[in-house]
Amino acid sequence: NNEKSVPQLLIRDLKFEKKSLAKLMFSPDQENHPSKAPVKYGELIVLGYNGSLPNGDRGRRKSRFALFKRPKANGVKPSTVHIACTPQAAKAISNKDQHSISYTLSRAQTVVVEYTHDSNTDMFQIGRSTESPIDFVVTDTVPGSQSNSDTQSVQSTISRFACRIICERNPPFTARIYAAGFDSSKNIFLGEKAAKWKTSDGQMDGLTTNGVLVMHPRNGFTEDSKPGVWREISVCGNVFSLRETRSAQQRGKMVENETNQLQDGSLIDLCGATLLWRTAEGLSRTPTLKHLEALRQEINAARPQCPVGFNTLAFPSMKRKDVVDEKQPWVYLNCGHVHGYHNWGNKEERDGKDRECPMCRSVGPYVPLWLGCEAGFYVDAGPPTHAFSPCGHVCSEKTTAYWSQIPLPHGTHTFHAACPFCAHQLAGEQGYIRLIFQGPLD
Repeated sequence: NNEKSVPQLLIRDLKFEKKSLAKLMFSPDQENHPSKAPVKYGELIVLGYNGSLPNGDRGRRKSRFALFKRPKANGVKPSTVHIACTPQAAKAISNKDQHSISYTLSRAQTVVVEYTHDSNTDMFQIGRSTESPIDFVVTDTVPGSQSNSDTQSVQSTISRFACRIICERNPPFTARIYAAGFDSSKNIFLGEKAAKWKTSDGQMDGLTTNGVLVMHPRNGFTEDSKPGVWREISVCGNVFSLRETRSAQQRGKMVENETNQLQDGSLIDLCGATLLWRTAEGLSRTPTLKHLEALRQEINAARPQCPVGFNTLAFPSMKRKDVVDEKQPWVYLNCGHVHGYHNWGNKEERDGKDRECPMCRSVGPYVPLWLGCEAGFYVDAGPPTHAFSPCGHVCSEKTTAYWSQIPLPHGTHTFHAACPFCAHQLAGEQGYIRLIFQGPLD
């Protein structure tokens, strides 16, 4: 078992056919007729799902949601402000055709802000509710819930009408995010306990119970990206530093020089699920599923072998992303040596308890490797050379390096890095490992 005598290869040593892969780097939109395609503002991708929800994507409940220009504008903008219990305020609230936001200051006083139609914008609403005003239904993400048996038993912390995104209908199609969404009566109610205040120009503003947090990465969503700072977005789209805890009554400080404008790679946290915003332009530079499939076939064509059993290993097809295949590569997470599955010693060891690598004797978890299939999470189109620890999801080196630096909100006041494909908290020094494959002996 002298390690030096065994031919090893890192995936980056494989001669990837650059030209053939370049052809596959189109975005799916470019493959269809670009002239007829409707304008796409961008896509929201829920972190923790590797390409689709465990039970399959259905209707408005799916792992990614594309925002297209609507046939007719449905955006709204603030107009008249009514103070206290005036008949006009009551009328604005009860009028089913009138959007309004009600700020309850006390039992005796409510401020109602009427909203009027805006022909220049489209509005998209996100939340837990399945009522018709919600365009994209989002439920709490359970880390690693890749199978149908993972049912929702926890009480949700995601708001029923969590947030809304307003997109300009004309270039450059700017998208802005606001906390809270309008309900079936076209109202947003901020109760007595919600944090709310009067702004310097006499308008009202407030925060929702668990808040809507946003983080814009520095240097966009590219291989040079670095994490930005988490901020809270108010009902009117103003930017604040975080509260002491998620639902504290006291708002953070207003951040004057930052805006609620989404950029490629912005993260939106709804307290229970985190969404990645990708612009249409950003997605056009992102690897497609065809590209990831070509990379998978390139690895398998190199016929990596198990250094113990000498059997050829192969990554299963993208569709089989939950069932461990007999040719599936497994990795020792402490050293990165890739093997086929072997059952040393006790049968219980299969549960990912510590095992000793036969190549280098380092002891650590031993897990199956899975390809990351959600292309929107990749910051580049590099080959799949690295795996997240402890889940074993495989993607490019720069993608693992980027996500391992991102502190994602967890619960009401903690943050930790997690695998974007399954939402498992990352472990180990870096949170990821370089994979060492063994080439065929012939």
